Amino acid sequence: MAMKLEGPLADRSAWETGERCSISRAMRIVGTRSAMLLLREAYYGTTRFDDFAQRVGITEAVASARLKELVEAGLLAKSPYREPGQRTRYEYVLTDMGRDLLPAVLALMQWGDKYLHDDGGPLQLVEDTTSAPVRVQIRSEDGNEVGLDDLRVRINRSGKQAGAEPPVSRAES
Repeated sequence: MAMKLEGPLADRSAWETGERCSISRAMRIVGTRSAMLLLREAYYGTTRFDDFAQRVGITEAVASARLKELVEAGLLAKSPYREPGQRTRYEYVLTDMGRDLLPAVLALMQWGDKYLHDDGGPLQLVEDTTSAPVRVQIRSEDGNEVGLDDLRVRINRSGKQAGAEPPVSRAES
């Protein structure tokens, strides 16, 4: 079972993704355990530095480095706040880019619940207004659920990628 590769992608020995791979680029930003857990906490509503470090169980140095990376990447933004009688501090809030990563994080949670827990996991996601269970799915724009065998990969020649070349040819690298 696998996706179908279309056109010049069909010969996997003739190309490689190189630096253009979106998964590789995303993993450079969120590919550490601490980065993913900091994002988890942001989705849960954590905003303050000390709370992030304590809830994720990492040192302040690691929390500082990862939060800085997530801010620089655009997933979180720093927002000033000031407690009465205290100096100005910053809290971390999700950006649109950070909120758009939610389905990927929830997909990891869903996978962990299914394969790493005998009881379905410690938490359940439900819709706020109906309490109906929520799950991440791959769907077409028409709303059809799509399985691995029903996916096809092709070169993106539309939108920002107009005129895009296929991934790096092994002959060129």
